[in-house]
Amino acid sequence: MRIASLQPSISVTLKHLGKLDQLCACTKYCLDVVPELAALNIPILHDSWTAGTEEILAAKPDLVIASVPYRMESLAAILRSGLPVLALAPHTLNDIYSDTRILASLVHATEAGETIIRQMEAAIAHVRETAAKLPNKKIYCEEWGKPLIHSQGWVAELIEAAGGTFLGTPGAHTDAETIAAADPDVLLFAWCGAGDRVPLERLIEQRSWQHLRAVRSGKVFCIPDEYLNTPSFTLTAGLACIAHALHPQIFPPHPRLIRLG
Repeated sequence: MRIASLQPSISVTLKHLGKLDQLCACTKYCLDVVPELAALNIPILHDSWTAGTEEILAAKPDLVIASVPYRMESLAAILRSGLPVLALAPHTLNDIYSDTRILASLVHATEAGETIIRQMEAAIAHVRETAAKLPNKKIYCEEWGKPLIHSQGWVAELIEAAGGTFLGTPGAHTDAETIAAADPDVLLFAWCGAGDRVPLERLIEQRSWQHLRAVRSGKVFCIPDEYLNTPSFTLTAGLACIAHALHPQIFPPHPRLIRLG
């Protein structure tokens, strides 16, 4: 099967299934998180938000797979072209496990899919058990900064597993004043498409958050985009970052977790 991947989560999952060779096209963001794709020398497409039908048709896929976030207009245009499309829209960890099973079934790697799920569940269970007796922390985790958007539901689940309380409604808009009034213990930033390039110091200054307890105690962090916004196995790395940010005395540091200052 020739698969065109329009989101990194698809490519990451195919990597862990041992099925990268089934990709006939992917996005530049897929290359960022799965550098092995460069060796395949396959066409580079726009993502689920901006992909055009002509570039996808030129890759001659048997199946186009999209996942959140995507723009309905782009998805509708692809459907009108007559290409088979699988559109995934996970909100929770269970959704991600279900999507993994779907992808594994498509590429005849059911056993590998179950292995991925077991590994994710085991990592989360380990952190949950370790954090169960530790003090609970109130966490603000941001997916985007203009406007301010809370991270997704699966991130809220990871924060809960690490002994935190997710501030706000997953995926909802908020504002600087609301977050300041809540005065969270920890501030986490993982902006979609930004990698690890969130300007922490400038954000704190622009939002007048210098007085927040998280800032005063040095609990302001940037987590790489792919670790929290890619609904796939990479979430285990995001969980490791969250766990250390909340409880650094118990959980080891992650080499890509960036701390303000």
